[in-house]
Amino acid sequence: MTIHYRSKTEIEGIRRAGLVVMEILEVLRAATRPGVTTGELDALAVRELARRGATSNFKGYSPARGTPPFAGVICASVNEQVVHGIPGKRALKDGDIIALDFGAIVDGWHGDSAITVPVGHISPEAERLLRVTQEALWKGIGAAKPGARVYDITRAVQSYVEGQGFALVEHYGGHGIGRELHEDPFIPNAMEQGIPNPPLRPGMVVCIEPMVSIGSPRTRTLSDKWTVSTADNSLSAHFEHTVAITSGEPLVLTSLASASVGG
Repeated sequence: MTIHYRSKTEIEGIRRAGLVVMEILEVLRAATRPGVTTGELDALAVRELARRGATSNFKGYSPARGTPPFAGVICASVNEQVVHGIPGKRALKDGDIIALDFGAIVDGWHGDSAITVPVGHISPEAERLLRVTQEALWKGIGAAKPGARVYDITRAVQSYVEGQGFALVEHYGGHGIGRELHEDPFIPNAMEQGIPNPPLRPGMVVCIEPMVSIGSPRTRTLSDKWTVSTADNSLSAHFEHTVAITSGEPLVLTSLASASVGG
């Protein structure tokens, strides 16, 4: 395991990338409505990246042999799709929810964030799922302090979500970030045996990203070898922020409103 500890100047570089990510996610949020296709949202993100002089860290990404390069600049995961949905011809319908996971590279630094957006009018159950998942993210961020460990983030997220009667999707979680999109450490959303539990120290930059299911925590990967769905086709939601560990409160590097913890 190689964990990088970033200087204030380096963290500021990640912050610049994070601001680009969030600006574009807000553009995508505003464009999300019934009738829009996931491919149209992806094309919009491509234009917005170019307008800001940034590049994609998702398009062409392939984490393992046998996995085709990712085809879009956004992950567009609808309803039961948890993560890694490939944008394409699917048109959104009233009542859908869509997880928009998006990243950007600015001056060699990576930013990464995700939001789940309602499409038109959604059910009360879906509204509660979105609220609980976003609150779980802030619970995890609040635990990201020096002296704590990775599992303290996991415990904060899992205890809150399960206390609300929902499930954390198994075997997925957050990660370090910096010069690469995915760096050490891995931050599981649910407690798992055999996962390293390093201490959190100032200078670490991590992505915290709860993925929550109304039903089963188990998943299946579709034939495209990317899209991950809940095993029982239950609704799921995903929220993510890039966060820097400091000597005090964590700094949220993908927040347009504030760089400090608070939600």
